[in-house]
Amino acid sequence: MSRITRKELKTDKFALEVEHTFTFFGEHQKDFARYGILAVAVVVLIIGFVSYQRKQHGEREQALSSAIKVQEAGVGQSANGGLAFPTEDAKNQASLKAFGDLHTKYPGSAEGEIAQYYLGSIKADQGKLAEAEKTFLEVSQKADQKYASLAKLSLAQIYFADGRDTQGEAVLRDLMANPTIFVSKEQATIELARYSKVKKPAEARKLLEPLRTTPGQVSQVAISLIGELPPQ
Repeated sequence: MSRITRKELKTDKFALEVEHTFTFFGEHQKDFARYGILAVAVVVLIIGFVSYQRKQHGEREQALSSAIKVQEAGVGQSANGGLAFPTEDAKNQASLKAFGDLHTKYPGSAEGEIAQYYLGSIKADQGKLAEAEKTFLEVSQKADQKYASLAKLSLAQIYFADGRDTQGEAVLRDLMANPTIFVSKEQATIELARYSKVKKPAEARKLLEPLRTTPGQVSQVAISLIGELPPQ
């Protein structure tokens, strides 16, 4: 069974940024004025709730930031005196605890979903693909579309690594049909072509050819992969 590393499962930094909540009071200020003094008590309760939500949001962001710092820490002696762990295993255990605690404390939140995604990545890095698959599957089913798409991309990688090509292809084609801001149609297409180039080179070429003229790095990657295909 092929080993999948955390590096292969890791997404861009922008995919781990947390969206900010809107101000409920600001959105409904005119409605509050319309109902006058009798609504004051309700307004106070709502403002209190929003303040609590903001506080919770800040706490979740801080918890996520702290957990990521653990996961990104070095192993061995830190050159700049920053956080470091004596062994990779020690770092993994600390990371699992940090993300696990975050997910348990803030279930259903964006930060909790990201924590669950990281848990799957760490387990995959440890070679525990069955556990990683279970974790990613949960994220893909319960998280919102953008975080679910990240989990689906990782699931596809696990399926292909485990020889379940049909499942992997189905997941990637679903991502191609339903792209998100975190997993674009082009990214899913390139992943499918990458995994198809050995067993289905003609299909890989069919997927890549339309991307040759796509602006930016997509065309560069597509052209590079086409160069790896056997001649027609």
